Amino acid sequence: MLNKAIKFLIENKLVAVLMLTLFVGWGIVNAPFGWDTGFLPSDPVAVDAIPDIGENQQIVFTKWQGRSPQDIEDQITYPLTTSLLGIPGVKTIRSSSMFGFSSIYIIFEEDKEFYWSRSRILEKLNSLPANLLPDGVNPSLGPDATGLGQIYWYTLEGRDEKGNVTGGWDLQELRSIQDYYVKYALSGASGVSEVASIGGYVQEYQVDVDPEKMRQYKIGLNQIVKAVKESNQDIGAQTLEINQAEYLVRGLGYIKSIADLENAVVASENFTSLRIKDVAKVHLGPQARRGILDKEGAEVVGGVVVARYGANPMEVINNVKAKIEELKGGLPSKVLADGRTSQLTVVPFYDRTELIEETLDTLSEALTLEILITILVIIIMLFNLRASILISGLLPVAVLMVFVTMKIFNVDANIVALSGIAIAIGTMVDVGVILAENMIRHMDDEKLRFSESGVEFTTNEIIYNATAEVSGAILTAVLTTIISFVPVFTMIGAEGKLFRPLAFTKTMALSASLVIALFIIPPLAAYLFKKKNIKNSFNYVLNISLIAVGLFAIIYGYWLGLILIAFGSTALLTLRNTLSRKRANLINIIIASAAIVVLLATYWRPLGFDRSILINLIFVAVICFGILGIFSVLRRYYGQILRWALANKLLFLVIPTAVLLSGVWIMNNTGKEFMPSLNEGSFLLMPTSLPHAGAEENKRVLQQLDMAVASIPEIETVVGKSGRTESALDPAPLSMYENMIQYKSEYMRNKDGERQRYKVDANGLFITKGGLLVINPNTDIAADNKEYDASKLRDPFNIEDKHLVQDEDGEYYRNWRPDINSPDDIWNEIVRVTKLPGVTSAPKLQPIETRLVMLQTGMRAPMGIKVKGQDLAQIEAFGLRLEDIIKQAEGVKEQAVFADRIVGKPYLLIDIKREQLVRYGISVMDVQQILQVAVGGMPLTQTVEGRERYGVRVRYPRELRSNPDDLKKIYVPVENGSPIPLGELVDIRYEKGPQVIKSEDTFLIGYVLFDKLDGFAEVDVVENAQALIQQKIATGDLIVPKGISYQFTGTYENQLRAEETLSVVVPLALIIIFLILYFQFKSVGTSLMVFSGITVAFAGGFIMIWLYGQDWFFNFSFFGENMRDLFNMKTINLSVAVWVGFIALFGIATDDGVVMATYLKQTFDREKPVDVKGIRHAALEAAQQRIRPCLMTTVTTILALLPVLTSTGKGSDIMIPMAIPIFGGMVIDITSYFLVPVLYSWREEFFLSRKQRAEVKSFK
Repeated sequence: MLNKAIKFLIENKLVAVLMLTLFVGWGIVNAPFGWDTGFLPSDPVAVDAIPDIGENQQIVFTKWQGRSPQDIEDQITYPLTTSLLGIPGVKTIRSSSMFGFSSIYIIFEEDKEFYWSRSRILEKLNSLPANLLPDGVNPSLGPDATGLGQIYWYTLEGRDEKGNVTGGWDLQELRSIQDYYVKYALSGASGVSEVASIGGYVQEYQVDVDPEKMRQYKIGLNQIVKAVKESNQDIGAQTLEINQAEYLVRGLGYIKSIADLENAVVASENFTSLRIKDVAKVHLGPQARRGILDKEGAEVVGGVVVARYGANPMEVINNVKAKIEELKGGLPSKVLADGRTSQLTVVPFYDRTELIEETLDTLSEALTLEILITILVIIIMLFNLRASILISGLLPVAVLMVFVTMKIFNVDANIVALSGIAIAIGTMVDVGVILAENMIRHMDDEKLRFSESGVEFTTNEIIYNATAEVSGAILTAVLTTIISFVPVFTMIGAEGKLFRPLAFTKTMALSASLVIALFIIPPLAAYLFKKKNIKNSFNYVLNISLIAVGLFAIIYGYWLGLILIAFGSTALLTLRNTLSRKRANLINIIIASAAIVVLLATYWRPLGFDRSILINLIFVAVICFGILGIFSVLRRYYGQILRWALANKLLFLVIPTAVLLSGVWIMNNTGKEFMPSLNEGSFLLMPTSLPHAGAEENKRVLQQLDMAVASIPEIETVVGKSGRTESALDPAPLSMYENMIQYKSEYMRNKDGERQRYKVDANGLFITKGGLLVINPNTDIAADNKEYDASKLRDPFNIEDKHLVQDEDGEYYRNWRPDINSPDDIWNEIVRVTKLPGVTSAPKLQPIETRLVMLQTGMRAPMGIKVKGQDLAQIEAFGLRLEDIIKQAEGVKEQAVFADRIVGKPYLLIDIKREQLVRYGISVMDVQQILQVAVGGMPLTQTVEGRERYGVRVRYPRELRSNPDDLKKIYVPVENGSPIPLGELVDIRYEKGPQVIKSEDTFLIGYVLFDKLDGFAEVDVVENAQALIQQKIATGDLIVPKGISYQFTGTYENQLRAEETLSVVVPLALIIIFLILYFQFKSVGTSLMVFSGITVAFAGGFIMIWLYGQDWFFNFSFFGENMRDLFNMKTINLSVAVWVGFIALFGIATDDGVVMATYLKQTFDREKPVDVKGIRHAALEAAQQRIRPCLMTTVTTILALLPVLTSTGKGSDIMIPMAIPIFGGMVIDITSYFLVPVLYSWREEFFLSRKQRAEVKSFK
């Protein structure tokens, strides 16, 4: 059936061309890179930076204004948690009780659909028992999003026409505009779940009562409360008909101004009214706030846009930006005192678009470079330009087909998913290489070009015969790789969400390459290899046109025009018989190879963008042609080496055995972690202040932190948040800070986000548009050089793209100081400047990474200990003891260890004397209402001013409630007598209490956070800490109190689960590969021989991981560039990414073994050797026939991974650990070219020896 389809397409080439056109067109439509063809529609795959690996989580949020965390926990959180535990599919419930609100996180099993779980919660909330919660308390379901949905943060700022910050806006003005204009406009963008406000002041009407006047007028608080409520009311009085016209009747009574409230009547006697202004002062003021936003030391107002669950983040951000552009004209402006116009502007300070685009750029660049290198390898190894074009065309078409399947199956394009394509390049090319190499062999071999009857085959028949001969081997090889990845689809939890998309894209990439290789390449090859009778005159016109196009390209600045001129000139010389066809083919291959190397040097720039193209060109040429040269030498001497190995089998087998044992030893002694962190291009600094710090103190510390970080030259912007946004997704106390830090890219980029060269003078100084000069610190010129006038120099760290003159012949502008070489160095600078008294240290975090960790574990660090118990003080005490112990553990960063200070918040407890209440005839409710209004202020009603809403609050003036003594002087009215001071009715005392109460499945919990030192593996550090704690318990230095338990949590939990999964998945992948091999060869022995290549490659991967961690390995410089830095060499820990790389390696390593074993079997079946010499000759002949495609597969995979290994862009952190085992495994896999023939020969010799012994025995 397969061969019939191939034959049909070879004979009907138009069908194949139509299929190819469909694949390419559809792929371009669905490509995630935003290509605009002008004539094709665009329906791109959903795009994000990394997969959402958070839990399937819903939030129940409940407000209870003014209540302490203890009240919230006892009366809201605990009762709700016990009720919600009964919902089907619930895995666990975490909760936080804070001042004024409760947040309950319900984590469902993975197989539960997101919106199904929301409907189950709503059902439960609607059926709660009547008296479960206090009166007036209504729990609500949080937004249909997760913390990872926070994709766009912004501030509202006044800017002049040049974009400079002007100020001139009050914080309450900005907050009103944010709450009632910007927020609602952005909420209307498609895909937005909610827009939450933060910062500034929410305006309200405040009625500050005068207790002395109230006592004189004998007015109680309840009367003022009643007067306020009754003075703010509209009514609808149906309709009136006047002169047959219907009028709608409205009674207008809403408060519109302070005067309306001041004139509200409290009481009246003898036609004289007592108004509110007679007993109180009315003014506009700020509501008490639990969230502050600061930008580089100045308080600001802003918001966060949250994308709906399952929405395309890139699309949502674009929709939001479109809305901002739309509402820009409607934002207010004002003329300042200095005459400038300040236009209110939405200014983003965190936009995930940049991370997404840079991640896609990294992958796009890696794929492009891989394809270029693949073309180079094929041209050099096959030495056939037409075949090279065929195979090279396979890759981009297969990639486009992957985009189509991703769109159909709703797989997002992200760093992990697209990495599946990047690591599949070697296997994808392998298919085309084997096929093209066999076609060329059939075209060149006289025996294969003629039938048994002596009739010469047509080109179609030759191509068909060549394809049919290897189609089975190709199918088996690709299926082996595809099916080896099937176990990855069985992964669950975070690792499953992370790598299932990768398994999907790799599977689809290989499937697409198989379809193209078997159904598209043969028809196109039949056309390309067919001898064409074209008139010389037409050839002359064609090639002259090619030269003309090349000249035009050069005139317009495209140097690639030189290649067209070279190709055209070579063809003309061939037509004139000046060059032979063989020499012309050689010249064309040299031209193509040179062009590819120049392209690689231009776009890869392995030695850095600060080095010239010539230096990069030399390096690329050396590394590419050097590796190709090594493999060419190996190919040349392969027969001699194999002949020696066949003659000295035991001695040869010592080599793979030593490799295997080394790999096993390294595997058992390599550190472990869950996942390498993705460089997001930004940091999240999350320290905390002391629990007793108030709003003003937290504001002061937050501003100090922001200003300290902003002083670092590499920092682009820093915005700090204290407390929470107005969202259920952000349950942060006021003492928790989140400083969002965006640092500059290493090299300045233009408005399109691409590295840009800028104009410099003869001395290497950068020239600004204003004619000033800039001395970049990375040049050899001293900043205080006396040769230059200081007045004509600009600050090198206050320079942007708009200030410099773009010049393609200029130099790149480095934004970092010479001693800053990586983001880690910038983080160390941040840690150095943020050591402030009263502020805890913080682990190194990034925005997305932190959201994921908090979603999965409930804490703000990737490593920690969860302490469970029933008493908060006991939990805190045990946590503090663990803090002291963990600081001593090897690999733990001492300054990052921090145990929750749970009960450090000062409480002022007002205890009512019930005996005194009886004496004066006062109820508890009377006293509590006085306290509630006098101290906290009671929100009574809400004004309606157009679209805006403002609360009205009655309270005592601040000076009458600022300390306990003032509280004692508050008057409590008595029905038949003079008011009584509160001090006679209550006892006031201080007590320490919880700032936040956290629980999990109703058990109270506290956390001990810690971080690891650089160079240590996550799992090793946790195990060291565990061992130390166990040692302290064993010696009696640490006693675990009754009712207290502890558990290590964080990404360590993910690692344990991933390790457990991988312990099944990896062996299962190997078993599946073995079964496929057995079905192919119908022999356990042959299958084991091929399988031996996998084990050696497996060991090779571990050897490369070990070498990466050795300081001496590749520790030399080339053109001033250290090779360890170039190839990002550092300690690599065993992570899920590394293991996925190994699973990919298994499939690639199998391919060469399958091809080699298949031809060995065919040769032995054909020649049937009868002696040892014949067996070795057959093995040698078969291996030499197949060594070229096998070497091409290996060298293509190795060279194609070089751009990945040298990549430093966003996303490279995850791609590199996946690439290292493949690279190392394929280097060591060279031994399998000898191992399989040696083992095959050994088996055949053993069978022959046994047969001969049996014959001798039977003869006797």
